[in-house]
Order: sequence, then structure tokens, then C-alpha cells
Amino acid sequence: MAGRGMVGRIITSLDCVAEGAEWLAAREPAFARALPVVGPLPLRREPDGFAALLRAIVGQQVSVSSARAIWARLEGAGLTGAEAMARASDADLRAAGLSRQKARYGRALAQAGIDFNALRDIPDAEVVRTLVAVPGIGVWTAEIYAMFALGRADVFAPGDLALQEAARMLFDLPARPTDKALRAMAEAWSPWRSVAARVLWAYYRVAREREGVI
Repeated sequence: MAGRGMVGRIITSLDCVAEGAEWLAAREPAFARALPVVGPLPLRREPDGFAALLRAIVGQQVSVSSARAIWARLEGAGLTGAEAMARASDADLRAAGLSRQKARYGRALAQAGIDFNALRDIPDAEVVRTLVAVPGIGVWTAEIYAMFALGRADVFAPGDLALQEAARMLFDLPARPTDKALRAMAEAWSPWRSVAARVLWAYYRVAREREGVI
């Protein structure tokens, strides 16, 4: 596990994830109950940069299978780089499966001039502020990027519906927590909030499989 100045801890390996899971289980009985059920947690790291954010935009409000199909078409057409996206015509992007709105978001990202290398060395909150300034990138997308492209150990995405539902089930809450309520809950899981998110996502998946919903 490495740290860089104000950035905090960076998840670089499965050992890091396991360390975070052990810390969470020692401090929160609900996580201690969940971990044997969900099994080993995934690393879920991906290269940072333009393509990671574009892929997140592609995946907004569509199924995982649809997002993969669109991404494959974009890759096949050579449209996953910033320069190619900025030059692409509406017809090119529509042929790849992008809606008019997502095509606009993709171009906005391509033209935003984000210094992706610089994002590696700034605090989590500043990463989120930088990214949400781009049309089409909300707080959820920015937090997911910080978690999985930058490997930040202490980022959470309380606006994620699966995390909310998993928290409801695991903590036996009377209703699905709001974004604000779940963000407050997650403060107790610092400095391993992104590992807590992995536990909750895994728990949600197991619960759905038990219900026969894949």
C-alpha cells in the first residue's frame, strides 16, 4: 500500500483489499458477518485517464451488457481516445450506440483538457471537484473514478443504489438510506471506505443471486 502526501492510501493489490477488509471486520460486526458470505473481494483497479471516464459515461443508465456492447463498438471504431472523440461526427458516435446526450458528454470530456496525471497527486475532494466540472460527470462517476482508476482507499459512492440497498439489508435498516444518510454512515468506515463499498457491492450481488435475480 502506497501513499503520496495529501492523497492518502492507494489500493494497489489484493493484499491491500484484504487489509482493509480485516480492519472493517474488526470494527463493525456487520462487515464481519458479510465477509464469509461474499468470499474474497475483487481488486477492481483499472488504468486511469480519458478512457476510464468515457467508459463511465457510456455505462450511465444502461445495463452492464449494453455498456459493454457500446464500448466494444467504440473500441472497434477507434473512438476511445480524446482526440478521436473530439473529432468524431454525430453519425460516427450514433453508429457506435451513443445517445445524442452521451455523444455531447464524450466530446465535452475530450475538450475539457483534464490533466489526468495531475489527478493522481491531489486530494480526493479535489479530484471530485475537478471532474464534476465536466458536463455529464456527476459526483457518483467522479467517486467511482477515484476508487477504481486512482485506487483511493477512502472514497465512497453513497449515491449508488446497489450500495444503498446492500446497506439496508446488511444493517437491517427500515428503508434504503438516502445518499446523505449513507455518506454519514460511511464516515465510521474511514480510512477504508472504498473497501467497505466492495463488501457492500459483493453482498448485494450475493443477495440478488439468492433471490434468483442475476
